[in-house]
Amino acid sequence: MSSKEQKLVADLAEKLHSPPRRDLSFYLVLVVGVLPIWSIVPLSWAFVVYTLHYGLIWTFAWRGCFNNPVIPQVFFSVYHYNLASYISGSSPNGPGNLHELQAVFKRVLQAGLASLPEEGFDEETLDVDRPGSPAEALVALDYHDLRAVDFRNYLRTWFNKVPWSTIRRHEMYSWLYWSIFNAPFPGIDKVSETHRKVLHEVIQLLEDRAGAKIPEGSNPNAAPLLLTLDPVNVAWRPLIWYAGVALSNTILRRKLRTKWNVKIGVYKDLEYVLRVPPTWNAHTGPRPIVFMHGLGLGLAQYRRFIEHMFVALPDNPVLVPLLPHVSQEILHSRFLKPMGRKEMTACLSGLLVELGWADLKEPSSDSSDAEDKGSTEGTKEKMKVSKGVTMLSHSNGSFGHAWMLKTHPNMINRSCFVDPVTFCSWEGDLCYNFIYRPCFNGLDLVIKYFVGTELGVANFLQRHFDWSANCLWYEEIPDARDPRKTMFFLGGKDSIIDATRVRRYLTSHGIRKGLWFDPDGHHGQALLSSSPGHNEILNWLRE
Repeated sequence: MSSKEQKLVADLAEKLHSPPRRDLSFYLVLVVGVLPIWSIVPLSWAFVVYTLHYGLIWTFAWRGCFNNPVIPQVFFSVYHYNLASYISGSSPNGPGNLHELQAVFKRVLQAGLASLPEEGFDEETLDVDRPGSPAEALVALDYHDLRAVDFRNYLRTWFNKVPWSTIRRHEMYSWLYWSIFNAPFPGIDKVSETHRKVLHEVIQLLEDRAGAKIPEGSNPNAAPLLLTLDPVNVAWRPLIWYAGVALSNTILRRKLRTKWNVKIGVYKDLEYVLRVPPTWNAHTGPRPIVFMHGLGLGLAQYRRFIEHMFVALPDNPVLVPLLPHVSQEILHSRFLKPMGRKEMTACLSGLLVELGWADLKEPSSDSSDAEDKGSTEGTKEKMKVSKGVTMLSHSNGSFGHAWMLKTHPNMINRSCFVDPVTFCSWEGDLCYNFIYRPCFNGLDLVIKYFVGTELGVANFLQRHFDWSANCLWYEEIPDARDPRKTMFFLGGKDSIIDATRVRRYLTSHGIRKGLWFDPDGHHGQALLSSSPGHNEILNWLRE
């Protein structure tokens, strides 16, 4: 075997992906947790069909028939099926701004080009503000360049982790066409001249970055993952499940009102939980906190952590925007109409202005000059800049956090990311792990069935996902290397994101003291009171 062939065999992007075997915890969760809930729907239908077939339905009293819990479940399953059919259509998101998307693609291709040490720079002695900024020239790399190998290895995640050499140009065009125009690829000869030119330009840059030409032709075995075009993966669940979620959230809202004196309000279409201590002063009091929660059960899932914040931070105002589309609130008017970047940032920024917590206008560019001169105008401008909130986000909530940093960075003075899914999301691990990857253990099955395949969550991720808006870059975070201003919490055993990969991205840009990494931490574990990360988060918020 030649040296070149040996290198090819050793190429990470050519290794066959061998999924692990299912362990005992998978079957335990399947039998004890998933099957009992999943089987309620087919058993209800079996009961109705049985009674109809044998005429037993007529033996029920009219009132007793509708008091039978099976009947409402059957009607609800029809309603649930209709909603699932409704979201199975095409994505309502149209193609984004072409120039903006081209700029994002260029930024993706520049990621990892700079020669940055994985252990990061010295935060205290580094002179430059933005180490590893997108200033690298896009040049054709050698096939064996480690940067090219790394790029090929992670790009193939979008092709179900097949060996790179099996990917053909037609499939790559399909992936690019989806990611740029959010539409099925009809064939290179059937697209418009403008779209064809864009595809040719992007694939040339991609080939240069990968250090390899993509062969002509097609290979159906290397089909790409087209998140907003592929069939929506929804698993049915019974009426009693959604009723339990609704009941628990109703009880929790009442408890929060009575025990913590919170306000449940609505600004435009944004519902929120708000607690403002009666003694808090807008001028001298501590900074308000905005908590962006993730996927799951909404208040029912995050109630303990929210209450822990109330106890640990009794003098801080706390705002929690509620997101019904990822909280399994099936009867909410916005359940299948999630807020996109523009609507969310408009509502949240407007609410912060109404509360008096932040200013909508950007500070003027000459504020520093005015301050240096000691003028009154400079002092006023400085007061404006100091106004803002501390934003804490978990998991999917980091998308909203990213949207605010992109649109209104002046409103956020401090940022804390816990299990963020907004970093390195262009590499495909997030979508693959959460949507496409088969389950092999109990935790994965819990996440997949009870969260990932729920109707509202599936609709949000598989029909409203905006990858270019959701990507957050290091240089878009103000004071990213200042641990007093920005903090990141990651778990090494996170099954949704590649936390080691995200850690490498952050540390290579000079983030060290502002990064808390638990090698044994799972997704969401840092928010649990039993985790050491829990106290670290609260201590950071107190500063």
